[in-house]
Amino acid sequence: MSRVPSTWVTMTLTTRTDQIRAEETPMQRPQRPDIVRPPQPDEIPDRPLAMTGDIPTVAIRSNGQHPFVYRKMTIGPTGRSRPRDGDIVRVVDRDGLPLGFGLYNTRSQINVRLLCSGIEPPGEEFWRGRIDRALALRHDMLGLPAVTNAYRVIHAEADGLSGLIVDKLDDVLSVEIFSLGMYQRIGPILKLLLEKTNTKHFRVHVDERIALAEDFPGRPLVSPKLPPRVTIEENGVRFRVKFEGSHKTGFFCDQRENRKRVSDFTAGKSMLDLCCYTGGFGVYALKRGNASEVTCVDLDEKAIAIARDNANANQVKPNLIHADAFNYLRTMGSNGREYGVVVLDPPKLIPGRDDISSGKRKYFDLNALALNVVEPGGLMLTCSCSGLLPAEEFVILIRAAARRAGRSVQVLGVTGASPDHPVGLEALEGAYLKAVWLRVNERTVPTSETDELLHRNDGPDDDS
Repeated sequence: MSRVPSTWVTMTLTTRTDQIRAEETPMQRPQRPDIVRPPQPDEIPDRPLAMTGDIPTVAIRSNGQHPFVYRKMTIGPTGRSRPRDGDIVRVVDRDGLPLGFGLYNTRSQINVRLLCSGIEPPGEEFWRGRIDRALALRHDMLGLPAVTNAYRVIHAEADGLSGLIVDKLDDVLSVEIFSLGMYQRIGPILKLLLEKTNTKHFRVHVDERIALAEDFPGRPLVSPKLPPRVTIEENGVRFRVKFEGSHKTGFFCDQRENRKRVSDFTAGKSMLDLCCYTGGFGVYALKRGNASEVTCVDLDEKAIAIARDNANANQVKPNLIHADAFNYLRTMGSNGREYGVVVLDPPKLIPGRDDISSGKRKYFDLNALALNVVEPGGLMLTCSCSGLLPAEEFVILIRAAARRAGRSVQVLGVTGASPDHPVGLEALEGAYLKAVWLRVNERTVPTSETDELLHRNDGPDDDS
């Protein structure tokens, strides 16, 4: 049973946040004051943002500013007030000097997720300030509402709200939660976000792997009238977002700038969009980039169906292939098929530290096969969203793949996620997306040499 120092409330969300009302759920029997029954299926966790009473203190071994304090770096609670999982705690160093405040969870490898520094505890104004600052980046600096109705609103540690990701997809806030403390407070957080983004609906997703790591039953949450899908638009290209069965928040806003840039190279060219998911790069190439022909390949049959909807929404006709990318590339290579532009954007192939070696091998094999089908002088964009694979190592891996494929390759640049996915200087591993732009030139003599990188099993401490 989750123990939190507040009640759970039923929230009825209708069309605007000024219509949100909270009805306190009656207790069935007297309970100890520090234990509250878990939320029922129609309830939203509603732990208050304002802090009251004594704030527990937790000492840590490190005085760094990284937002993650792992279990091995935690000394433990000090003083008479003992923290419960999900509490906001005062964080001090081994000498008792104040470092700031964070979300506490003994059941997670990340014992403390730092929220802020200083000596003033974070109340409701702290949460409002973090949200306002995040929106100022997207609205005032980046001007995203002028080009799209789909963008990231909150990007976890980089926006000072560790464990919380929020995308705005038309009239829906699509939320991913990575922290017990954030899950407990998602009700009032959503209330603020709905009000400030002028949205009507929400959905909250907790990945099963994250729920196990944080050790809490994070069930999905949705607003009562959540539409099954929405239509979004970016740079004049339309996409259907279907929430049921979708990955993460439902749409990959992080590739927005890369989709646009690829379309600048596709005029009159044939293009192969590998691991296309719902056809983002391919639809851009036809709609905005005037490609002569686009083939989209993905193993997910449901994703291919949505890609077909996206093509129809833009009145374009890519070749949609339901197939495994490895097998398709082997077949095309054997047939001598070549493309002017190739995009390779696979799912995360290194989800955890135990997968580093096998994941690198998959990236190597995929890139070697893809390089083989690029016509001489053509463009290849190859991506990795594995946070455990640093950009430098990814480029070295691509070099090994080029040697194996027997291709002369130039690196034109390395980009990352769209700027609504910022990276905090104290958590550089947040630069999870690597997009390497290659000019693929003449064929050379293939070599069986593989880079020692494929056999290394080290990487950053984080597994994002």
